[in-house]
Amino acid sequence: MATFKFELVSPERILFSGDVVSVIVPSIEGEMTVLAGHAPLVATLKTGIVFVQTTGNNGKEFFVNGGLVEINAASTTILAEQGRFLEDVNAAVLDQEILSAETKLTGSQDEDEKKRLHDTLVQLREFKHVFETRKAA
Repeated sequence: MATFKFELVSPERILFSGDVVSVIVPSIEGEMTVLAGHAPLVATLKTGIVFVQTTGNNGKEFFVNGGLVEINAASTTILAEQGRFLEDVNAAVLDQEILSAETKLTGSQDEDEKKRLHDTLVQLREFKHVFETRKAA
């Protein structure tokens, strides 16, 4: 299987850096699967899970909340506004993210910022529901 370089970077740290087989990215346009040789693309991320397939049978999952993904034929880089290892995410973490977004939305005076925060809140609530359903399964 062909591999390519992948990096997932949050403001706090580099969460992943290495060769991968594929990456599934939650963009606002929809989920995208990136393989080696992908056409160049830049997209905005939405709240969700980034799945990184490191070998034919192994993978890693990460939680991201906003950011950008840059894809080219040889590499893919995610610059996440927030990123964590999925095992570090639980309902309390998601509740805190939702409360933080609600607080920012209440205090915002800028209409563009209000729209962005509203969209973020919708995505966080949707992700929390999916996350809890997935954990229950």
